[in-house]
Amino acid sequence: MVFQRDVAPGIHRLEHAYTNQYLVEDGDRLVIVDAGLPRSYGPLVDAIHHLGHDVDAVSALIVTHGHFDHVGTARRLAKQWRIPVHIHRDDVWLAAHPYRYAHQNATRVGVPLRNPPSWKLLSRMAFAGAFRVRGIDEAHVSAFADNGELPGGAEVIPTPGHTFGHVSLYFPDRDAVIAGDALVTLDPYTGAHGPRLIAGSATADFERNRDSLDALAATGAKSVLPGHGVPWHHGVAAAVERARHTDS
Repeated sequence: MVFQRDVAPGIHRLEHAYTNQYLVEDGDRLVIVDAGLPRSYGPLVDAIHHLGHDVDAVSALIVTHGHFDHVGTARRLAKQWRIPVHIHRDDVWLAAHPYRYAHQNATRVGVPLRNPPSWKLLSRMAFAGAFRVRGIDEAHVSAFADNGELPGGAEVIPTPGHTFGHVSLYFPDRDAVIAGDALVTLDPYTGAHGPRLIAGSATADFERNRDSLDALAATGAKSVLPGHGVPWHHGVAAAVERARHTDS
């Protein structure tokens, strides 16, 4: 577990099993972005306490996309904490069935098994519950569209490709964009570091993902906060330029 305060003003990063969650200050409340893996629940509670809050300070969960490693605790948080779970309408079904996602290269799903740098990452994710995620019931989801209004001052930036309903979240007052898996600095499926797209073995439409980088660049944000890997503080334009050259 890694917990970093203020990776952008009022945004804190929790990394568990190579997967990031973000806690966004919203007045005296907190908004969680992404729900990690099942065993991320304990570290999440610890992080909230580290910020001087109890879990009743959490007002909402926003999910960037419906993959299993981003909805791992969503069902539990919705039921036990009674908070709304905001997901783009095009990923609501996927969040309920988080293993039934599309692959750009369906024949390359086994590539990580032949890629030793990824073994440590994927084994840590497996230990954290990657193979036992229960999807979130659609009845407990607050679906939003491309122009949706979200808590915490987040602006919806549609960035489809990794999944069909993937979004990034721009916080103009904090000069930061939470990119989810539209752009990462660590690919769990290859073990590669630096700004990049996630491999086609885990991406629905690789070229559409590449096209979505334009929307990220248009924010002009200084800080890019990815779903996997360390934050990037050298400007979104530079991160996007590097990520464009990722091979599928």
